Amino acid sequence: MKRQQESTVCAACPLSRRRFLAAASAGALGALAPRGLFPGGGQGEKTRIRVIYALHAVTQPGPDWPNVGFNFQPVMDGITTTLARNFPECELISTMAKGPEEAQKILAADASSPVDGYVVCQLNCWNQVVQTIAASGKPTLYVDFQYGGSGGFLVYTAAFLRKKTPNLGFVASSRMEDLVAACRAFGQAKKAGPGNDFGALVASIRQSATPGPGDLAVRTDNLSVLSADECLRKMKESKILAVGGGWPGIAPAIMDGMGIEVINVPFAEVNEAWAAADKEDAKAIADRWHKTAAKVEGVSMETLVTSAAMYLGQKAVLRKHGANAITINCLGGFYGGHIHAYPCLGFHELLNEGLIGACECDVRSTATMVAMTALTQGRPGYISDPVIDTASRQIIYAHCVASNRAFGPGCPANPIEILTHSEDRQGASVRSLLPLGYMTSTVEFSPERKTILFHQGKTVANSPDDRACRTKLAVEPIGDIEKLFAEWDEWGWHRVTVYGDLKEPVNALADALGWRVLEEA
Repeated sequence: MKRQQESTVCAACPLSRRRFLAAASAGALGALAPRGLFPGGGQGEKTRIRVIYALHAVTQPGPDWPNVGFNFQPVMDGITTTLARNFPECELISTMAKGPEEAQKILAADASSPVDGYVVCQLNCWNQVVQTIAASGKPTLYVDFQYGGSGGFLVYTAAFLRKKTPNLGFVASSRMEDLVAACRAFGQAKKAGPGNDFGALVASIRQSATPGPGDLAVRTDNLSVLSADECLRKMKESKILAVGGGWPGIAPAIMDGMGIEVINVPFAEVNEAWAAADKEDAKAIADRWHKTAAKVEGVSMETLVTSAAMYLGQKAVLRKHGANAITINCLGGFYGGHIHAYPCLGFHELLNEGLIGACECDVRSTATMVAMTALTQGRPGYISDPVIDTASRQIIYAHCVASNRAFGPGCPANPIEILTHSEDRQGASVRSLLPLGYMTSTVEFSPERKTILFHQGKTVANSPDDRACRTKLAVEPIGDIEKLFAEWDEWGWHRVTVYGDLKEPVNALADALGWRVLEEA
């Protein structure tokens, strides 16, 4: 596909530019977009805006957000058509780009026929298109396609905010109306002339559309925590098994700063334990999962049995090393043929037992889970890839693993659904429909910086969206949702969420460690 040759063809749709604009201009004008939002600089001159879709391919070729086989064409068509319908006085040029090289070619093509600004839609996570475009100095509106490009969007947006990039504004909303409203800033910026602060214009529009706080009263939670000194003692008794490599160099900081031992374990050891697991025991566990799950979809009984055997294998390896936490490079292990079942359901079982099962060999987040489970006397945390939606004033914690005993072992269980792992639609993973109306504390311990990231929120929904990871707990953050955009570039995408109002205990633990707490909201 010739993605950059758009002199006569809109790359996101089959219409020529002339036919596309004629057809779009014939549509009804949206209520949010009165004529003249993109005023021309002179008689007959139109404001020219290029819409760039940053993605790997029109059809998702491999395991990544949103999921393998995802068709982006309707997404691109919907955005382009909506903008053309709402802004008939603007000339829109639609293009795709999968990396900085293609972004640079776009800028080179625009040198001979300048545009007035760019809309960059982050459809996949890590393609680094927007950095090249924003470096042009032209007004750039950066848009998150939620559950598709959200990781890259959060990390890249935080970097722009840190650098105070005045020509970059952003939209993180599930409402198309908010994208339309943000595009008004192009007309305002053009009218203001050189030196305008496009980012500030977009921020003003975004903040005016973000709803204010809702009812933040939370349900009673019988939380019991250890003292900071007792928590430190429990942490020093803990041991993490890191399977398959990850986060090189952080293990010494965890040991020195938190007192938690980290042992590297090869894939082969876990795979051998999986193969040796008792077949009848595995079948009994699989039967229990099948009977107790609210729904089992796309997952065969054979897959459930192999997943149960992986759980038994993980338990055997934990017992062998005297450890209470295991984190596995699950995708690398599965795709590389080093392990033959996803560990997701096994992690789920471990978390329900007061042990730690953690994704992606993220040792730092695993150490965070160890600390928080110790502090709360058994409450499980879960790692997530967060998504922020200003339309609902929510942050959504998405991953394919979570406990369904949010208040600890022995406490009531919430419903689960057993589905395929979302990104590749293989294996088995968990959608945990977690309790609503409670306070949560979301943290990330960073021993290399002696810092604990911290924010809180009230649980308000479990999103059933099929895109991206299966468990999606939505919370309304306590504090400033705008501030939540600021830290992802320096700290990464993962966070760990635990039920309970843990602000005071976390601060006390930080004091005992000699660390600081950085409040994200």
